Amino acid sequence: MDNKDIEIIELNNESIEKMIYVIRGKKVMLDFDLARIYGFDTKRLNEQVKRNISKFPERYRFQLTLYEVDYLVRSQNATSRIWPMTNEGGRRYLPYAFTEQGIYMLKRGEENNG
Repeated sequence: MDNKDIEIIELNNESIEKMIYVIRGKKVMLDFDLARIYGFDTKRLNEQVKRNISKFPERYRFQLTLYEVDYLVRSQNATSRIWPMTNEGGRRYLPYAFTEQGIYMLKRGEENNG
């Protein structure tokens, strides 16, 4: 891995608060932010979740709709890093949102694999 591939994220209350959204009445974090925090590619994080899907019922993790993504991109809290879905290597699927319980399950999985 080249040094250019390493992304250092400063985690503090402010940076984490910017990653928390309220969607469908629940406080959630999105898959790409969680992947950055845990040091994974988003695709790899979601693959690990799918391998252990029984631990992630919809109350822990759900896929956003196109309407929800569009709203987040247009809101003051979100940036274009959520989108776009392009043919040039961008996302080809809608992001997943993880509730607090889903994040906890991700953390438990990391501890068990780490």
